[in-house]
Amino acid sequence: MIHNTKYKLTIGWLYPELMSTYGDRGNIIVLQKRCEWRGIKTEVIRLDLGFTLNDLKKCDFLFMGGAQDKQQQIVVKDLMKKRNELKKMIENNIPGLYICGAYQFLGKYYKEADRTIIKGLDILDLYTENPGLNSPRLIGDIAIKILNTKYLIRDTTVVGFENHGGRTYLGQGVKPFGRVIKGFGNNGQDGTEGAIYRNSFGTYLHGPILPKNPEFADYLIKLALEKKYGVSPTITLSPLNDLLETQARKVILRKFNLH
Repeated sequence: MIHNTKYKLTIGWLYPELMSTYGDRGNIIVLQKRCEWRGIKTEVIRLDLGFTLNDLKKCDFLFMGGAQDKQQQIVVKDLMKKRNELKKMIENNIPGLYICGAYQFLGKYYKEADRTIIKGLDILDLYTENPGLNSPRLIGDIAIKILNTKYLIRDTTVVGFENHGGRTYLGQGVKPFGRVIKGFGNNGQDGTEGAIYRNSFGTYLHGPILPKNPEFADYLIKLALEKKYGVSPTITLSPLNDLLETQARKVILRKFNLH
């Protein structure tokens, strides 16, 4: 059981100024605090425009939030220069959480409402299209049932808030993060939400996602520690008092008559 250890995680926060429109910086705070409460040291490297590959390589965990189309157009030009190294890290099982616009970046392309195409990093087998200016955004509270994880949190209900115009469609190379119970998910049609590839997670869940879903936050911390330190078979984190987080999630579940 992990507590008061000498372990340390370096968290890479991709484009914190441009890609944090919907309060996604809260996810960074949660990762830091849940590590701190267990005696696990953390360092957050802010990977702003023009960041170096050396800084990227230092990271044990990667995070990137969401933004609007204008910010995404700025970021993709810079991120494309680092695409090969980022792909290498993802293929090497470096854990990461990619929210909304960041999730879309990992795919083949994003087609905007005016039909402009923003080329993606083509790391994950998925693509995103906005059906047009007259199509409604997919907005509201959402609840999903987790799928396809290695252990621990499979079948856990995760809640959040989605707000996206794009519809994402998964190819054969990735699996969905979860099955939609209430809400829209990837595209409002096929019942999927987000994507999992190796130790990388893409999702539309803002809120931000981690404060209301502490089991998922701990799962990401475990993945990062196990990847960095080669702990086998698994790490057991010290339990924390998650009463407030649980109550926050129950508010959403009661709204959907799920709890």
